[in-house]
Amino acid sequence: MRVTFVGVGEAFDETLPNTSLFVEGRGPAGRATVLLDCGFTAAAAFFACTGIALADREAGPDAVWISHFHGDHYFGLPYLLARLHESGRTRPLAVCGCPGTDGKLGAVLDMAYPNLRAKLRFALEPQSVSPGEAFALAGFPAQAALAGHGAPCLALRLCLGEKALYYGGDGAPTAACRELAKGCDVLIQEAYGIRAGVPGHGSVEEAIAFAREAGAATLAVVHVRRELRRERGEEIRRMLRDCGLAASLPGPGAVIAA
Repeated sequence: MRVTFVGVGEAFDETLPNTSLFVEGRGPAGRATVLLDCGFTAAAAFFACTGIALADREAGPDAVWISHFHGDHYFGLPYLLARLHESGRTRPLAVCGCPGTDGKLGAVLDMAYPNLRAKLRFALEPQSVSPGEAFALAGFPAQAALAGHGAPCLALRLCLGEKALYYGGDGAPTAACRELAKGCDVLIQEAYGIRAGVPGHGSVEEAIAFAREAGAATLAVVHVRRELRRERGEEIRRMLRDCGLAASLPGPGAVIAA
């Protein structure tokens, strides 16, 4: 399993692209790739990300996961799809997320480029999933749980061979998220604040406790409020260094290999 951080920023960070991850692994059908979330600024960052092989950037992912329908998590889809169309992609693209994915995908594409859907050279394969439902994402076994966010948001467990990845989307971990994350090798958690109690969001403090409880070997904290990352970044890094895990505050282009 290899995870490249395309972006690590929150919705309105002017210096860091929206949180988005490019995941590579080997499944039953061979190597496959998934893009986790694709917000306002994430699509451009994907095509510019030198941590991802040029061939993968040109070809695009096998599937896209949308954790929830806030703009910093899915408004980059028109850019991504139009660019892949221009580059001549013909293989289908699965787009998976919360119930309503089909309608939201169509609406955002039609708002951005009203004729794009009719022109696409590749098939779009939207798939809605529900909490607790087992499904496949680019051939990898997956399951989701509702996170503690202001909008319905699905945290994801993705199994890549013998390794498992947890990606929380937005929101503090719920009891269902804690169950979902048990035994994951890599845990990637949103931490808009430093201490617990941020409405609709997680925190660095909670992410550390969550990773310990899950038994994760590796923790990455993303989506930190922009002012906190700038002004208290060293405090956050110190908390992560001292937590007893392989924990980090990654930047764009950072890679986790497990």
